[in-house]
Amino acid sequence: MNTSNAVLLISEVGPRDGLQSIARTMSTPDKCRWISALHAAGLREIEVGSFVPASLLPQMADVKAVVEHALGLPGLQVAALVPNLRGAVAAFEAGVHKVTVPVSVTEAHSLANVRKTRDQVMSELASIMALKRERFPGVVVEAGMSVAFGCTLAGRVEEAETLRMCGRAAEAGVDEVGLSDTSGYAQPRQVHRLFRALQTTLGERAGGAHFHNTRGQGLANVVAALDAGVTTFDASQGGLGGCPYAPGASGNIVTEDLVFLLESMGYETGVDLQRMAAARACLQAGLVGEPLYGMVAEAGLPKDFLYARESERKTTSYD
Repeated sequence: MNTSNAVLLISEVGPRDGLQSIARTMSTPDKCRWISALHAAGLREIEVGSFVPASLLPQMADVKAVVEHALGLPGLQVAALVPNLRGAVAAFEAGVHKVTVPVSVTEAHSLANVRKTRDQVMSELASIMALKRERFPGVVVEAGMSVAFGCTLAGRVEEAETLRMCGRAAEAGVDEVGLSDTSGYAQPRQVHRLFRALQTTLGERAGGAHFHNTRGQGLANVVAALDAGVTTFDASQGGLGGCPYAPGASGNIVTEDLVFLLESMGYETGVDLQRMAAARACLQAGLVGEPLYGMVAEAGLPKDFLYARESERKTTSYD
């Protein structure tokens, strides 16, 4: 794989996936300061919230105000999660650039996560795409395939079933189909197979990877996805996140650790790790006492990191 000119996109999902997974609620000013600091560190796609009823997720009650703030940051693609048509209407009207619609590969997770069968979700997805075509053609719609690699509720997920559900989402007209390891079941060989198959099936509509580090496989799965040609990766600062409807699912891969991995391999991410430390300070100030994770934050950067990174970028291939 040629890395000399490769530029990867890291999509920061902490303000959504991270904050909705903890009991505490971060204040709106603190959220806005954190998002601004993430942007200053070089992140160019941030999932800033979920358009869901405040009664279900009070942590997301201020999502419109947060979106308004994020839209004022130059060059930032503002993303949000929407579980249904009602949420999509609100997100589109708020001016977001991208929405992710969660689509569960298993029926059990679909019923637990969005209280709808998979067929009902597909019908909802078709309605969202009709709305987009009619009134908001510029918004990117991604189907995020939850429990694509395994499901805590249903158990083993056959790869053929994951690809079948991806095909249904594509038939609904979405712009991208990404794979999510919601339960932390994925292992590298499986990741490589599934993303290669997804690209063969969907071509340019094959999307990015969303890995959890529940069993310590997160960064290994990133390398496998890279080798399969994936160029977009979700991550959460401090490793915050999880899924309340996938028992035992812990946080996402840590943004700082992901940046370090990719940059040390010679990839361009556009993210400044020293400025990420400043963003982490904003997160800690907004959630005093909340446990944060990350090996880079704990150990710091190697003394020769910048030299080693530039040396690696001069190489022509990665095998």
